[in-house]
Amino acid sequence: MNIDRMVMRFAGTVVILSIALAYFFTAWWLLLALFVGANLLQASFTGFCPLARMLRKLGFKPGSAFPS
Repeated sequence: MNIDRMVMRFAGTVVILSIALAYFFTAWWLLLALFVGANLLQASFTGFCPLARMLRKLGFKPGSAFPS
């Protein structure tokens, strides 16, 4: 599995978790989804993604969005 797929999988999981927590507890959890979305947006412009850097150090192979 490459870094691109791991980033998308992690972001999707966090957004779903954030929505579930907002539904069951408090709407403040939607700020987490907003943060993930903002991070994905800035990564699309800059190519910088903190999770991609961590995954690269853990030995995952790079993809086309976050090359080594």
